[in-house]
Amino acid sequence: MESYKKLLLQNQAWSEERTKFDKDYFERSANGQAPDFLWIGCSDSRVPANEITGTDPGEIFVHRNIANMVVHSDMNLLSVLDYAVTILKVKHVIVCGHYGCGGVKAAMGHEQYGLIDNWLRHIKDVYRIHSDELEAIEDDDARFKRLVEVNVIEQVFDLTKTSIIQNAWRERNSPQVHGWVYDLKTGRIKDLEVTMDNQREVPAIYRINSKVVKGG
Repeated sequence: MESYKKLLLQNQAWSEERTKFDKDYFERSANGQAPDFLWIGCSDSRVPANEITGTDPGEIFVHRNIANMVVHSDMNLLSVLDYAVTILKVKHVIVCGHYGCGGVKAAMGHEQYGLIDNWLRHIKDVYRIHSDELEAIEDDDARFKRLVEVNVIEQVFDLTKTSIIQNAWRERNSPQVHGWVYDLKTGRIKDLEVTMDNQREVPAIYRINSKVVKGG
C-alpha cells in the first residue's frame, strides 16, 4: 500500500473511534476554537504539541518551524502570533525546543546545506551571544543541550520585543510567555523558568509605547 493511503485509512479509523465514544465531538470542534495556548515549536516530526501535552484538538494553537525560532521578519510567525494573541486572546505563549534538535546541531557546525543556511544563521547569532558560556563547556553533548536551552530563552526574549506581546500586556495583562524544552529520550518537558509577563521585564531599549492615534 502507498504510504499516503495508509494515512487516509488511519484518519478514517481515528474519526470513527472518536465518534464512537462522543458522537458530537466533531460538531463541537467545527463550531470554533478558544485555545488558551499558543505553541511555537520545532517542525521535527517527533515533537507533536498535542500528543506530548496530552491535549485535544482545539486546546493549543500551533506554529512550527525549524528550531522553534522567533524571527522578527518572519511574517508567517508574526501573523500566527497576532491572530493568537489579538483575536483568540490566548493566555500563554510557549516556545518549546527539544534536545537533539537537528537545526541547532547544524548551526553549531560549518557545513553548507543550502537555503536553510540563512535560517540557521539566526541560531548562530544565539551561539555568538552566549559563546563564553557555551565554549566553556568541554563536553560536546552538554554544549549542544545548553545551546538548545539558550536558543529557547532567546526566542522567549524575542517574543517580548514585539508590539503584539507588549500591546497585549498593556491592554489585558496577558499572555505569559514561557520557555520549555522537550527531551526525546524521556518524553518529559523541562520548564526553563524564564516566564515573562510584563513590559517591565524587557530592557528599556526594546519597550514600545502605545500607538498614538492622531485626529483628522
